[in-house]
Amino acid sequence: MTIKQINVTVGEITQGYVNDEEEGVRGYNGLLDIRPKYQREFIYSDKEQKAVIETVLKGYPLNVMYWVKRSEDAECLYEVMDGQQRTLSLCQYVAGKFSVGEKNYFNQPADIQKRILNYQLTVYVCEGEESEKLEWFKTINIAGKPLNDQEIHNAVYAGPFVSDAKRHFSKSNCGAYRLGKDLVVGTPIRQDFLKKALEWMAAHETRNGKPQKLVDYMSQHQHDPNSNNLWTYFQNVLNWAITNFSMKKFKKIMKGLDWAYFYDTFHEQTLDIVAIEEEISRLMRDSDIQKPLGIIPYVLTRDEHYLDLRSFPDDVKLAVWEKQHHICPHCQKEFPFEQMEGDHITPWREGGRTVESNCQMLCRECNRRKGIK
Repeated sequence: MTIKQINVTVGEITQGYVNDEEEGVRGYNGLLDIRPKYQREFIYSDKEQKAVIETVLKGYPLNVMYWVKRSEDAECLYEVMDGQQRTLSLCQYVAGKFSVGEKNYFNQPADIQKRILNYQLTVYVCEGEESEKLEWFKTINIAGKPLNDQEIHNAVYAGPFVSDAKRHFSKSNCGAYRLGKDLVVGTPIRQDFLKKALEWMAAHETRNGKPQKLVDYMSQHQHDPNSNNLWTYFQNVLNWAITNFSMKKFKKIMKGLDWAYFYDTFHEQTLDIVAIEEEISRLMRDSDIQKPLGIIPYVLTRDEHYLDLRSFPDDVKLAVWEKQHHICPHCQKEFPFEQMEGDHITPWREGGRTVESNCQMLCRECNRRKGIK
């Protein structure tokens, strides 16, 4: 990896400045992505903005800025990784968007305007392998208003794939949000939907014999002309969920589930939707279930661990232990209370409740053996 120091004037960086709510912010004659499209907007306070301009007017040095040089097929050659708000403040002031000392840029005398435009900024430009840039970004991304992991990944793997993916997953009221706002946790502008789609796709590829993580998938597809495969898979997953589970009845227990795993595992099966609805409705009324979000996963997999079933309280276990005279009914040996565990005589799945009359105290070994059967 190479890190090159360059000096850029305010006049150069503000040349061609464009600020669009959806398309992002660009400068440096269109070569610099100051804030990429569909990225959450960090806003300096008036005091912070003015401090940047006052620093320039006094000729004091601003902190160094960091840019990354993207691949040749990216929309912009450079992206600001650190110094976004300083850059925005400079561009907005030169565009006449705010005043300092009751003067905006256009009210300043010609010599002051010239001094501002000729002010030199120190910039470090990073260029190299994606893995190297990723580590570098994490190192410098520690102050101010840091980017989250997915925003960093978008910068590292910038190219036509990410640009197209952000159109589907990162734009306000994008297609992914309209389809999955009740199923996926987060917001598009924070890149939560894009991150989830990439995580799901990477896990899907892994289940199909191509082990990989999110960054592996982004690296492999960085130069793809579009993100159609990712978008299609995401739609297939959520449409399957919406088709098989009633959003009207069960919306509150559907958000945040690993729908891609369930889709990959069960989408080729014909599910009995009526029977599923009846069982989910019954389970939602079951007071022994402490984790309602696990109901749908349980109905599909029959794994009780999803439900976090209520265990017997200590006072019930102590009373039963005393009634048993400290004897495990399976091995007929005596044990102290701390070495015994409460067990359902009639299992929960067979209708057994978490009440004293359905409790027996087993030694740990017997309880383990019973659980394996």
